[in-house]
Amino acid sequence: MKKLLILSTSAVTLALSSPVLASDDDAYCGKTEGQPMQLEAVKAKVAEKGYEVRRIKREDGCLEVYAIDKNRARVELYVNPVSGVIVKTENGS
Repeated sequence: MKKLLILSTSAVTLALSSPVLASDDDAYCGKTEGQPMQLEAVKAKVAEKGYEVRRIKREDGCLEVYAIDKNRARVELYVNPVSGVIVKTENGS
């Protein structure tokens, strides 16, 4: 009986958390429908904001830009691939 209760609780928890995980990318990048920008154009747009781009990676609909900021600190930028807008910034490790 305890095993059944534990399995049922786990299944409900997993089912409730899955939609949140699926929509996580949309929260960061917004609408990504349309023609994506060339990576060089994204690099130039991010550089205009004062970042020194080290690497760009496509990940789950977003562009993850690994860069150095004005204070020489590492940052990870989440960029909308269509508009080139920086939608989220995280401190690098």
